[in-house]
Amino acid sequence: MGKYILMALASLVIVVAGIFFYLSRPDDARLPETALEGRAPQFTDPRPQIIPTVEIAKPVGWGRDAAPHAANGLKVNRFFAGLDHPRNLLQLPNGDVLVAETNAPPREVGGVTGYFMKKYMGEAGASTPSANRIALLRDSDGDGVADQHFVLLKGLNSPQGMALVGDTLYVANTDSIMAFPYKVGDTQITAKGRKIANIPANAPNYHWGRDLVASADGTKLYVAVGSASNIGEYGEDAEANRAAVLQIDLKAGEAIIFASGLRNPTALAWNPWNGDLWGVVNERDQLGSDLVPDYLTEVQFAAFYGWPWNYWGGYEDKRVEPGRPELREYTHRPDFGLGAHTAPVGLAFSNGAALGAPFDHGAFIGLHGSWNRKPVAGYKVVYVAFDGTGHPQGKPVDLLTGFLNGKGEAQGRPVDELVLKDGSLLVSDDVGGIIWRVSNPAAKPVAAK
Repeated sequence: MGKYILMALASLVIVVAGIFFYLSRPDDARLPETALEGRAPQFTDPRPQIIPTVEIAKPVGWGRDAAPHAANGLKVNRFFAGLDHPRNLLQLPNGDVLVAETNAPPREVGGVTGYFMKKYMGEAGASTPSANRIALLRDSDGDGVADQHFVLLKGLNSPQGMALVGDTLYVANTDSIMAFPYKVGDTQITAKGRKIANIPANAPNYHWGRDLVASADGTKLYVAVGSASNIGEYGEDAEANRAAVLQIDLKAGEAIIFASGLRNPTALAWNPWNGDLWGVVNERDQLGSDLVPDYLTEVQFAAFYGWPWNYWGGYEDKRVEPGRPELREYTHRPDFGLGAHTAPVGLAFSNGAALGAPFDHGAFIGLHGSWNRKPVAGYKVVYVAFDGTGHPQGKPVDLLTGFLNGKGEAQGRPVDELVLKDGSLLVSDDVGGIIWRVSNPAAKPVAAK
């Protein structure tokens, strides 16, 4: 009898091992990255996964003289190095540049997805303690290299977005919007600041970053807030006021949902040619290496973009229960695909840039890079051209590459983009701890409009 029990147990172990092996197999992409880009990306059938595909570009940092590769005719130099996980950038009226040195807050994550995210984000260099500060960089002699570095503000809580309105600097922590009195030219803020709004940051708070832009008249703030989960698996209550762009009326002290159904909106910017709000969004995981395309889109007031029930204007995600098929007809389709799992996290329009054609009328986007696609995607800065009506067209064009070395290791990962007054472009690199500057020696400065 004992012999048969042992045989049964052995068979069970083999079956369980076989199931685990089947579920843990990486899903190889069947489409090239370009098929998932543009106004009409190509879609495959979903290939749901319990255990996500994992393909990590191991962070190794940059050699002493190493640098990314700029597009033909452009050059790149180190504007400043030695920062602690630099992400969002903001230029002040006097030319000083603010940099958020930040990372995810301490958090407990559960479930299969949470386990793998925590494990592999650490391997990708994204789990070091947050510096929780804002640095100020100054290029005092105008040579394209910052020669002065100050700690402007410290003691924050995973800060990311920044906006200057008059004599007030607004900073988006992961859980709040803070206001600090600030005079341009000062190199340190010692005031405690005041909280003007709470931002949802409930556990597990997978998508912790909060970008922030102010309206042209300075009366409103717009805050990008990512979902707490992949596809709403913690319930609708956990997603209250998340997966959305919030609008804060500074005079009335009120906040509303400006747009919803955006799984993880990571960067916002104003379209300089028509004044509309645009953003980049990271879409859902565990549908295979070919789904779902991350995207660039106009963020329209009261528009619903589908998350978690559907994606790209009507493809239903059958994993989400209960389903809401009646929402499909009300779902706004994104404007432009950026490839699956490329992780766009930075956005800046080319207004005022002096990089020359073809980088003279469009948007720069930092693709932070995939951790759950095989082969990896992103890890570069791209440019998307806009037409005369202020809408994207064509395919993304590589502007800054070489963040991956010949072994597929990550020397750095691009984040935010910022057009400087001299027409050059800054790119923050959180893994490398560097701010890169891209310029065109032959181009004449272009006046911002």
